[in-house]
Amino acid sequence: MKLSTPRWWYVRDGAPAPVSRALLTPISWIWAAVTARRIAHTVPIDPGVPVICVGNLTAGGTGKTPVVRELLKRLRARHVDAHGLSKGYGGSLAGPIQVDPARHTAAEVGDEPLMLAADAPIWISRDRAKGALAAGWAGAQALVMDDGHQNPSVRKTLSLVVVDGETRNGEWPLGDGSVFPAGPLREPLDVGLARADAVILMMPSDLDAPDPELVALFPGKPVLVARLAPVAPPPSGPQVGFAGVGKPWKVERSLQAAGCDLKDFAPFPDHMAYDEATLQALADRAADFGAGLVTTEKDWARLPAAWRARITAWPVAAAFEDDTALEALLDLALRP
Repeated sequence: MKLSTPRWWYVRDGAPAPVSRALLTPISWIWAAVTARRIAHTVPIDPGVPVICVGNLTAGGTGKTPVVRELLKRLRARHVDAHGLSKGYGGSLAGPIQVDPARHTAAEVGDEPLMLAADAPIWISRDRAKGALAAGWAGAQALVMDDGHQNPSVRKTLSLVVVDGETRNGEWPLGDGSVFPAGPLREPLDVGLARADAVILMMPSDLDAPDPELVALFPGKPVLVARLAPVAPPPSGPQVGFAGVGKPWKVERSLQAAGCDLKDFAPFPDHMAYDEATLQALADRAADFGAGLVTTEKDWARLPAAWRARITAWPVAAAFEDDTALEALLDLALRP
């Protein structure tokens, strides 16, 4: 069973769930120790090409995959044959295998790789080292790894961590500093940050600037601000939205901020596999309002083929405020 991301993770004082956090804290100590041991004792392989890792310090959605897409786009615009590398979370295939959008489904390769494969060569492999080597042998001149900041099996040329930059409504993207499952952090903040070359703060489109208190948590690291910008306006007319992503409530806010006439919104766990009954219930709910159905590109990739014509995918892209700073990081990664 897939579980939703707990919203109490993102409250700094832990007030909504102090008992839950206290009970889970000993498990978080074990989690952090196991992660640290794995990183310390793994010898990374060198695939022979630059590897740019786009990772997370936290569990849950931060906008990491749109950053991967943007980096692939920029590298390929430089005539660098850049390939993406993913674990293929949620897919049945172990890999390494190159994703073929005409042949593979999200159930086989995962939703994010299937979505990215529309724009660039994407490889999935549960063993990241084998996947990196396979991509290199296939002619990749650079790799952009989707997730993997805590995976030490591949030598990284450039490590970027994406952090949710929204701090309103009582939420704090790093919670109170607790490690999973007591909080959202995958490892202690200082430990994860030490391996990062730069931080990307993913800001909502309707907030002007990141909270200085949040930026201050990343001393000595370049901090780039990016936003998830709509590629196109949301569909016209009344809509019922739904999303199975790390933080589905942010999709709801984004649709509203973009001017969508949103009548209702249904949140689901990340990587939700939509069955016929669930989709029919959503369709019935939309019919109650005389509305259409709208969801994210990532969710749309998981829909059965028969439902795709009935549901609109609303694409977003990562837009960086300082292109010069981003291009300088790419120069650094590609330097011989």
